[in-house]
Amino acid sequence: MPASARDRLVDAALELFQREGFHATGIDRILSKAGVARMTLYNHFKSKDELILAALRRADERFRNWFMQEVERRATKPRERLLALFEVLADWHRRPEFHGCVFGGAASEFADAGNPIQGACLEHKRLMLRWVRSLASDAGAPDPDALAQELCLLMDGATAQAAVCAERGTAAIAGRVARAVIDDAIPG
Repeated sequence: MPASARDRLVDAALELFQREGFHATGIDRILSKAGVARMTLYNHFKSKDELILAALRRADERFRNWFMQEVERRATKPRERLLALFEVLADWHRRPEFHGCVFGGAASEFADAGNPIQGACLEHKRLMLRWVRSLASDAGAPDPDALAQELCLLMDGATAQAAVCAERGTAAIAGRVARAVIDDAIPG
């Protein structure tokens, strides 16, 4: 089934935002890529910020679903799933369309704490943290909150390093550090 005009707008915007940034990507460029008229944009979104929010929601849904499914596909045991986080992260970093974390980019471009875009970025990070916390809890971590914070920090740091330095091996390094952190947090 062909994508709706709204879906084409959101997908085009997300692709451009990920590659070029939010402020640097103009509406005309999005319209051209989506193949829709300006009026179509404003029939679906009141502003560019609303389009950004829709793109971030789509990015969150796609990324989290893919990431969670990949971790579950690669590992069945709870402790192994914690380590699989970094295998999946490495695969993401190697993708040609990888340009870093779109939520980190959006958060830096819309830094005002009251901005709904900042809120969408924070919500994505909270949802990822909650999921990693559930993995840590399932693995028997006595303090799953602390372990989840540490692992998410390693994941975010590896992603930022991979994006900024175009160094695709950072997830493997973070994975080695994560193994030590996991072994320390969950003895045996």
